[in-house]
Amino acid sequence: MSSTRANVDEADSSRKTIFIVVGLASALLIALLIYFVTRPAPPAQQPRLAGAVRADSPEFAQWRDRVAIDYIVDDDTLDSISAIGGRTLTPQPTIRNFTGRTLSGLELKATAVDLEGKPVRERTMIVIPNVFTGQQELEPNKFVKVTIPIEGFKKEDVPANVKIELTGVRFK
Repeated sequence: MSSTRANVDEADSSRKTIFIVVGLASALLIALLIYFVTRPAPPAQQPRLAGAVRADSPEFAQWRDRVAIDYIVDDDTLDSISAIGGRTLTPQPTIRNFTGRTLSGLELKATAVDLEGKPVRERTMIVIPNVFTGQQELEPNKFVKVTIPIEGFKKEDVPANVKIELTGVRFK
């Protein structure tokens, strides 16, 4: 009978060891998952519109004035917070083409600034051509409404305003 009791004690001991090892491994995996989910994303490379007329070009000034950006911060910006606490600002400006030429490419930069006017976050986005909406070009005297999500705000970031500027334009 003592050998049976010894076998039962040995089986209980090995079960306890297995439960402890599985519990510790599970806790470690959950801790790693939480770490990777809450970690900030690395800064992404900003896209550049190939073949665009840019601010360093002398002809850019005349085109910048003819591509109108209609944007009112309070009316055209969505502010949302994700389930894990990340904040996203989504400006939705309306772009109007008064150049007299068809635009085949348009690059915009949205910058969230704090109360002192210092940039908090920024995002450059190519809005035309856009594979998601099917918008391939913008004809003269037409408009397009675009969304430029700015993600990755920290709790201490306090964006007070969003500025939208034209950084590149390409013609058909």
